Formats: sequence, C-alpha cells, structure tokens
Amino acid sequence: MEKTERKERIINWYLSLLLPMGLAAVAWALYGFPVEKVNGALILLSIITIFFSSYLRIQLPRTKIHLTVSDALIFLSLLIFGGEVAVLLAVLETAFTSLNFRRQGVTIKFKTVVINIMIAAVSVFVTAIAVSWAFGTPDAILATYGTTGFIWALAVMAISQFLISSVLIAAVSAIKSDSTVWQVWNEYCLNALVMYVSGAAMAGISAQALAQINIFLFAAVCGFFALVYMTYRRNVDDVRNTADTARNAEQQRAEQAEKHILELQHYVAEMEKSSAALRESRELFRHAAYHDELTGLPNRNQIIDAIREEIEKKKLDSRHNFAVLFLDLNRFKTINDSLGHSTGDVLIKHVARRLRRLMMSKHMVGRFSGDEFAIVIRQFSDSKEVTELAQKVAKRLTQPFRLDERRVFTSVGIGIAFDNKGYSEPLEILRDADIAMYYAKENKKDFVIFDQKMHARAVTLLQLETDLRFAVERDELELFYQPVVGLCDTKLVGFEALVRWNHPTRGLISPNEFIPVSEDTGLIVPMTLQILKTACLQLVDWQKRFPSEDPMTVSVNLSGKHFSHPDLVQHIKTVLNETGITPGCLKLEITESA
Repeated sequence: MEKTERKERIINWYLSLLLPMGLAAVAWALYGFPVEKVNGALILLSIITIFFSSYLRIQLPRTKIHLTVSDALIFLSLLIFGGEVAVLLAVLETAFTSLNFRRQGVTIKFKTVVINIMIAAVSVFVTAIAVSWAFGTPDAILATYGTTGFIWALAVMAISQFLISSVLIAAVSAIKSDSTVWQVWNEYCLNALVMYVSGAAMAGISAQALAQINIFLFAAVCGFFALVYMTYRRNVDDVRNTADTARNAEQQRAEQAEKHILELQHYVAEMEKSSAALRESRELFRHAAYHDELTGLPNRNQIIDAIREEIEKKKLDSRHNFAVLFLDLNRFKTINDSLGHSTGDVLIKHVARRLRRLMMSKHMVGRFSGDEFAIVIRQFSDSKEVTELAQKVAKRLTQPFRLDERRVFTSVGIGIAFDNKGYSEPLEILRDADIAMYYAKENKKDFVIFDQKMHARAVTLLQLETDLRFAVERDELELFYQPVVGLCDTKLVGFEALVRWNHPTRGLISPNEFIPVSEDTGLIVPMTLQILKTACLQLVDWQKRFPSEDPMTVSVNLSGKHFSHPDLVQHIKTVLNETGITPGCLKLEITESA
C-alpha cells in the first residue's frame, strides 16, 4: 500500500512538471494559429487525423511496433500548415483516441489520458521548433533546400519527435514498473524510431506530391498506401481468422481434454469409491465369515482355522503345545424355554463377555454353536495351568447373571483335549474335547480331561444308538412284570411293567444303559408308546382270565421327554381305545430324575 502511494506521488509530481509545458505548447499553437490557411484541405486533413487516423495502423510482424497514419498526417500538417496546426491536431487526435479506448472498455485513468495529451503537445511542439530553427518555415523547406535538404528536414523531424516522445513515455512507464528509464527506453521505445521515420517518409512523399501540384502523383501515392493498407488488412484478417480458428480449435481440444480429464477423474474417483466399498464389503464378509454375529467372538470357522494352524506348528516344532477346551452351558434349554430366546441370547452375550475377560491375549475364545464355546490354549507350561484355567472358567460362570432385573444361574461342563494324541485334523481334537465335555456333564463335574476310554465309550454308545433304532422296529424290547402285593392281606393288587432289551448279540440289556440313549435321540417316545400298549394288552388279558372284585392295575414309567411332546394326551387316549383297558387300571409314573 505504501509503495502504491509512493508511485502516485511521483506520477503527480511528473504531471505537475509536464502539464505547464504541455499547456504552454497548446497556448503557443492557439496564439500563432494561421487562420489565413484555413481551407477545405486543412479541414479534411483535420477530420481524417482526429477521427480516423487511429484506426489506420499496421503492426510490424513479430514486433510491438505500429505504423500509424496519424504520425504521418501530423508530420504532413507540420510541413504544409506549420507547427501550430500540428500541435493542435496532435492534442485533439490523442484525446479522441484515448477517450475512444475508454469507451471501448479499456481501463485508462483520466490522469493517464492527460499525460498522453501533454506528451503529444510537448513532443510535436519541440519538433516544430527544431525544424523551424534548422530550416525555417515549411514553404522555405519545400522551396529552398531541394531534395537533399528536404530529406534532412524529414530526418530532423522524425528524430526530434522520437527523442522527446520516447523519453517522456519511458519516464512514465519507469515510474509504474519500478524500472529505470534506460531499461524501459531500450526495451520498448527504441523500436518506435521506425514508426516515426516511416511516418516522416510518408509525410514527405505526400508533401512533395502536393507541392508539385501533381494530382496524379498524389493520387498514386494515396492509392499506393491505400493498396498497401488494404493488402495488409486482408492479410492481417486472414492471419487473425486463421489464428482465431486455430485458437478456437485449440480451445475446443483443451476443453475436450479437460472434459476427458474430468471424466477420467470422476471415473477414477468412482473406481476408488467402488474399490473402497469392495474392500469394506470384503472385510465385512470376512468378518461375518469368521465371527459370531451375536457375541462378536470368533466362530466355528475361525476356531477350526486356529486349531489347524496350531497343528501345523506342532508338526514343525515338537516343543510347541496347545489344548482345546469345549464348553457347554447346563440348563440353557430350560432358560430358553422359560424366559424366552431373547433372554437366552442376552445370557450368551454375558457368558462371552466373561470368557473374553478371563483369557490372555495369546489364547482364543470363540462361540462354536448355540450354547457351546471353545477355547484354544496356546503355549502353556504344563497341564496344571490348563486345568486351573478350566476351574477358573467354571467357577466364574457359576456366579449369577443379571438379565433384565432377574438373577439367572447356570453352570458349565468343560471337556479338555491336549495335543499329545498326534492329531492331524482340527475336528479330531474338537471331537475328543466334545466327548470329554459330555462325560463331565453326565458325571456332574466341572471339567474332564479326555482319554481313549471315553472315545471307546462314545463309539459304543453310537453303536448302541444304531442298534436301538432297529430294536424298536424289530420289537426286541421285552416287558417283565413285577407283582404289587398289598401288605395287609398279601393279596395281588397289580403289576409294574419293567422293560428289558433282548439284544441279539449281547442278550438282556439293563434300562440304565439304553434309556438315557433313547432320551437323547428321541427314541424314547415311540418306545414308550410300544411299551404302554403292550402292558395294557397284557393287563386286559389277565383281567379276563382272572376276574376279581378289585381289578388289577399296571404301572408304566413315562420319560420326562414324553411330557414335552404335544401329542402325549392323544397318544394315551389312542392306547386306551385300542386296548380297551379301563382308564382307572392304568398308572403312569415319572422317574425322580424327570
């Protein structure tokens, strides 16, 4: 801001020096104006110079030099009508040209317009004085000095105009551009010498033609310059049109390229968005594939992969060890059935949270399925460390859970399988841990370590289950009837039906061995119906063969599983109808475990 103000002060100082000289030149021109020379030629020359000369200009190729008719006309007026006319025409032409530029939208300050006018007045005034001092009046130049003298007069006129005008203009430009006057004059104004020399030459040729009153020569000169100007304008227009066409084509190519770039950028941005969305989607799918949705813990897939990784490490380094804990909540089905599945889900979340807090970072705890969890123990010191962790887990899970203002109790059965059995597949060690877990639940223990006897027992139970399915179909179940005798009179009151399995290879099998299997597999329902129907038919037969006042009764045990069956009442009605037994003679008993 301070720098701009300094420039304005210098320009104002420059204008204050230039303005008196310019006004003095204008006053000199007005005072000495040759009124007697006013004629049609002067008026025509004045009109052309003031209003049209600024349009008639030629720019030299690859330069900033313009050959203008205005300079030639002002020089011509100086040669024919004197310096006073030349000064006034220069002032009026400069004023009109500057104001015309402002009207066309070019930004020119009023102060700049005044400076331009004053420079024109001073430079033409000095030129007129120099020519008059060296050669006298215009008439004397044309009449006295001949061709050589005339040429020297033109040279003095051109050089005087050039020196005064270029120096004054260079001073203004130097102030505005923070450069030296010499730098500006050398870079821009030296080329203006060509403009003034050519203007002086054109004025000299025209003045000679008019002085010799050779209208044909003057017409030839005017025609020549008109032809040169028209040819130049046509060439300039062609060049401009070609340049405009090339510029428009280049602009269109640039716009098209910019459009393609924008489209490409948009495409790249969309691709990046799609790639980010794809990565995010892939991560979500991967997370969903390896994590449990309810608890956020690793799921079955991730647990199996983790165990497979431990098995591979074991193969590479025999010192590497790991163990698998398989957990199953006790009474979870009861909680689900009584409090609802939503409460069961909340309980699973709380269990997962407690397990996660108990585990070290190197171990993995995950939800296997339902109420089953698995823990992969990595790099433990000895088996005691694993059993202590299992004991800690069992103890922590026996503590009550608060679910919706309700205290819920549960416990857990844990099966432990160590890596010392030479496992080659993850499902093998999971199977053994699962077997140990069921053994712990059956024996009401917190945890059990797997051994081969458990596997043999599991295989035996599986075979027993298979044989039991065929036993129901082949009617291999036999009933034995234990008499019920009154203690007062030792009279036979009825019977209790006891079932035995007459296995084709093992002989009679106790119900304690096959009843739990039948309950786990659901075979207890059709088996009980078969037993119930057989006992009722036998009792009806005995009642007919040995009638008495008090009909004998028969007692049949029902499994607790049967009471959760929705068709229990209908099944009993069907048996009563098919056997014809009196309902009061049938007693249904429930075991203490149910």
